[in-house]
Amino acid sequence: MHGAQPILSLKAVRKMFGPHAAVDSIDLDIAEGEFFTIVGPSGSGKTTMLRMLAGMDTPTSGDILLKGERINDVPANKRPTCMVFQSLALFPHRTVGQNIEFPLKIRGEAPERRKSRALQLMDLLRLPQSYYARNVMKCSGGERQRVALARALAYDPQILFFDEPLSAIDYKLRKTLEKELKDIHRETKKTFVYITHSLEEAMVMSDRIGVMRAGRLVQVGTPQQIYSTPNSRFVSEFVGDVNVIPVSLGSDGLLHSSLRGEKLKAPGVPAGFTTGHLVIRPEYMKFLSGPGEADNVLGGRLYNEYALGSRIQYQVRVGESVFIVEKLRQQAFAGRLDDDVFIGWDSRDAILVTD
Repeated sequence: MHGAQPILSLKAVRKMFGPHAAVDSIDLDIAEGEFFTIVGPSGSGKTTMLRMLAGMDTPTSGDILLKGERINDVPANKRPTCMVFQSLALFPHRTVGQNIEFPLKIRGEAPERRKSRALQLMDLLRLPQSYYARNVMKCSGGERQRVALARALAYDPQILFFDEPLSAIDYKLRKTLEKELKDIHRETKKTFVYITHSLEEAMVMSDRIGVMRAGRLVQVGTPQQIYSTPNSRFVSEFVGDVNVIPVSLGSDGLLHSSLRGEKLKAPGVPAGFTTGHLVIRPEYMKFLSGPGEADNVLGGRLYNEYALGSRIQYQVRVGESVFIVEKLRQQAFAGRLDDDVFIGWDSRDAILVTD
């Protein structure tokens, strides 16, 4: 995506509600054809940001640019964009075909052209053509989701906005639709801007992810960057399971931890670092037969294990702290609960963050 013309730009965009900044001075470029996902907990400002991008809210200050043109005051229906809502907003008494054709009808296109386009979109969305005359309320939740997306694509928008469209769908279907959305994005080459509170959802589908907290974008990067090099404890904990150890840098160059006074070997220490947190992903933690097998070794007690399909997570108690070690099922650890164990990691596999 890098090097492509930004289709959408935010320049110091802020949205105030009374004294509260729901979106606080955001700068962002979204490339044409990109799948960009905004994630964050409830109240982080992601929905307010999406509403401004779609033209349903106006920024208090700053500018939103579409291909270089300022669109702050352009209403939603005058923009080459379309929103897919969580509620889907389908017409309940109309057929699948009538729902999909609605934008084309408003545009005054001939009935045969509308039907041809609707059937083409149904093929793209894996909806049987026999559903064309079916009442939309007789479709399953997943099928209605596809109808809503087909209707959005019928507008032929330059950008599609998605407001948590999969949050009300059961887990198995959600996993299927995540993959289908990614496929549809690739086939249509449209720009998708998606918001969700589910980092897992974002990791599956996105080219880049923006993590929001308290109205600000705290980190923007590829799924791999967000996962492997989070820039704060907040981002690291928001993206999957982590082991977090409070540390301070000693004069000996080691990290002094709150963990029974353990001194730990550090990864590259940022200039000016004094205190912060050491973050280790569970898949980088190892069971060891004794000290010396890793840069950092801790003794503890195997407390519990959790089967997660192809993976197994182990909970190890080290004093008052709890660590998670993750293994692929075929590499399962042979120890028993309440065994004394050694766990550890190499310093290159840890991340040092300042907050």
